[in-house]
Amino acid sequence: QELTFLSKQEILLAYKRFSELLPKEERENACSRRVPKSHILTLPELRANPFQHRICHVFSTSESGDDSISFEDFLDMLSVFSDSATSDIKSCYAFRIFDFDDDGTLDRKDLEQLVNCLTGQGEESRLNSMEMEQLIQNILEESDIDKDGTINLSEFQHVVSRSPDFASSFKIVL
Repeated sequence: QELTFLSKQEILLAYKRFSELLPKEERENACSRRVPKSHILTLPELRANPFQHRICHVFSTSESGDDSISFEDFLDMLSVFSDSATSDIKSCYAFRIFDFDDDGTLDRKDLEQLVNCLTGQGEESRLNSMEMEQLIQNILEESDIDKDGTINLSEFQHVVSRSPDFASSFKIVL
């Protein structure tokens, strides 16, 4: 409880939800098990999230790179997405989720993937190349304070700090 932004009740509920993702015979040792990413993605709270794969990737501590989730990873994820987590912590994780190539900056390619996640992958909802270029240009003009063509964490946090609804919309409630 001291290591998260979760209450005792929330941790107990998280444990119940986590163990339900495991086969029956593994449930009593849920704390020492890893749940495959495919099972985590069945959670209604993630199923409709356009960043579901990135969320699993960012919170997974799996050494094999399969994005499986331990109970500790699951608690970390729920803690960051809880109402009690600070805006700084939420924005730091949002940045990592949006940094598709994990290079520590949001470049044009990351921004394009971000926009595609938000607008949907279908042809009818996807922006054409001119619209995409204009939108990325606008994002960079607004956010890229040092004008290096990328958005770093502090630039991202600066933009997010001007968005009063960011912290309340960056959440998952079990």
